[in-house]
Amino acid sequence: MLQKQITTLEKEIANYHINSLEELAIFKQKYIGKKNEAFTLLFEQLKKMPAEEKKHFGKLLNSIKNIAQEKYNQYEKQHNKQSLSANSAPEDLTLPPAYSQPGTIHPLNQITQKIIHLFRRIGFSLADGPEIESDWNNFSALNFPQDHPAREMQDTFFIARPTKEKSLLRTHTSSVQVRTMQHNNPPIKILSTGKVFRKEAISARTHCMFHQLEGLYINDEVSFIDLKNTIFYFVENFFGPKIKIRFRPSYFPFTEPSAEVDISCLLCKSKGCAVCKHTGWVEIAGAGMIDPNVLTNCKIDPEKYTGFAFGMGIERIAMLYYQIPDIRLFTQNDIRFLRQFAAKI
Repeated sequence: MLQKQITTLEKEIANYHINSLEELAIFKQKYIGKKNEAFTLLFEQLKKMPAEEKKHFGKLLNSIKNIAQEKYNQYEKQHNKQSLSANSAPEDLTLPPAYSQPGTIHPLNQITQKIIHLFRRIGFSLADGPEIESDWNNFSALNFPQDHPAREMQDTFFIARPTKEKSLLRTHTSSVQVRTMQHNNPPIKILSTGKVFRKEAISARTHCMFHQLEGLYINDEVSFIDLKNTIFYFVENFFGPKIKIRFRPSYFPFTEPSAEVDISCLLCKSKGCAVCKHTGWVEIAGAGMIDPNVLTNCKIDPEKYTGFAFGMGIERIAMLYYQIPDIRLFTQNDIRFLRQFAAKI
């Protein structure tokens, strides 16, 4: 009985034709694998036979198993050669080109580059800094008092490090300005841009990670008029000459006097909507004259030099420029949203 099964199996393997990868995989599963269907049943029967017969039939089974393995190896090698030959075939230059969807520059990058271009025209250069900062560069050097709410755990992402000095994810790119002031003598005229992080609830208007662009100018006899003219220049060239601008008194630890800059709402044409909270005005920037304490902390003589600083959120500017109602769209990577910004700027 076993002899007949072995003979049938031998013929079956000899007559098996392999013409595709799928058939090769089936052959392996049936005759080669550890749990192959064909040989497992026969070896189970072999265990119950007398020693002499077990030895004889065992040799036969192992011989047929080796034949199956050789056949598998032969077809596998043959298939690999065919695949290699097909892949190395010369390209047919007469074929029409494959369709490809051109990529687009992310709207936030488009806005950032447009703003940088405008400020470079009036002498600003770019400065960069790390996203992980020290407490000194992010807070203390900028005149933040020790009990300021921004230093609290519920407002800032602090990082545990084996050092005494606190580390955190920067809450503004003003830390880049501190680094620049500490290592350069006036005149200083820079832009700093990049990601910032705050413990904000994510909604249509706010996010825990967003992008800022800040400007710093320090020189002899820099005045608030210089600051206002710089802001007017930016708004009129970016949004157009018909946009209305207003300055409102405000407070920031690192500037004195300080102001917030509003422009007339582009979405409702100043008629009042949810974005402008029905006031007709939208805040786009904070600005002010650099506090003398900040200059002193950065080893710049406040008796000799004055300067101004301003900062704006890139997402806020992009939302106004493109009339986008939800800040979350910038980070969701929805291809339908991103494709709308091909060659916008």
